Amino acid sequence: MTTNHELAIAATGLRKSYGDKTVLDGIDIRVPAGTIFSLLGPNGAGKTTAVNILSTLISADGGQARIAGHDLGAEAHAVRAAIGVTGQFSAVDGLITGEENMWLMADLHHLSKREGRQVTAELLERFDLVEAAKKPASTYSGGMKRRLDIAMTLVGSPRIIFLDEPTTGLDPRSRHNMWQIIRELVTGGVTVFLTTQYLEEADELADRIAVLNDGKLVAEGSAEELKRLVPGGHVRLRFSDPAVYEQAATALRETTRDDESLSLQIPSGGSQRELRAILDWLDAAGIEADELSVHTPDLDDVFFALTGNPVPAPSPQTTPKETVR
Repeated sequence: MTTNHELAIAATGLRKSYGDKTVLDGIDIRVPAGTIFSLLGPNGAGKTTAVNILSTLISADGGQARIAGHDLGAEAHAVRAAIGVTGQFSAVDGLITGEENMWLMADLHHLSKREGRQVTAELLERFDLVEAAKKPASTYSGGMKRRLDIAMTLVGSPRIIFLDEPTTGLDPRSRHNMWQIIRELVTGGVTVFLTTQYLEEADELADRIAVLNDGKLVAEGSAEELKRLVPGGHVRLRFSDPAVYEQAATALRETTRDDESLSLQIPSGGSQRELRAILDWLDAAGIEADELSVHTPDLDDVFFALTGNPVPAPSPQTTPKETVR
């Protein structure tokens, strides 16, 4: 069993070209077991190509990778036994029932009839599909099909799941339901490799995010680390007493005044150290702000700064950029 201290995915120098077009230009990927890793990038950046290589569907032109401890090139069969793959295009057969789709997957994994029916029953209940189990999958909503797709993927008890844009086309409620399912998978010990065009999705789910652009990884880190790469962060102090506001504005350097709202804006990356320094200064000066809020660039800002591309798809709900502390 892979421990949390081991790498579920370790790839070095992955390259792939189609004719004159270089799709992956020597990328390195390291994903600790039991985490969610998100590959973020504009359409055509190479996200699906990376998933197809790491899941043995296509071969790389160069580089090496180990998946669940197995060499991608020499032990492809062992890699396939350890992983599951769910794409943006469902593998569900609409002509048969949800239950029959599950039984088919159980057969493909060489489970006995008894084991197959037991696993099917457990997964249908886990993914809230019991009532629809005996209905043709063609009658399922998009969210139900996606849940069935992941349930089918889990029949083989994979340790690593590749989710290639799993919420594309889903309504906001179904998308949030899918996020909860993904979190529960990781809680259960599964490693998730997620590609997405939704910036909010990567921000919500991923332990680490890598930004892919023109076949190269242009940045990698947690969502908070990536946001600090982009300038524009600041701390906003608001006052109700004009005299205190003037005192602070006179004493503080490098601030932007807003006399109408009695607010001062101080450049800051939003780190704990910077916030503590501001609070310590206010205490020492005997100045008390009525409100302190922190603005950090969001992933929309990061995406545009790193790729030069507009935001690829609007998130169904926006997250406020300012949070009151």
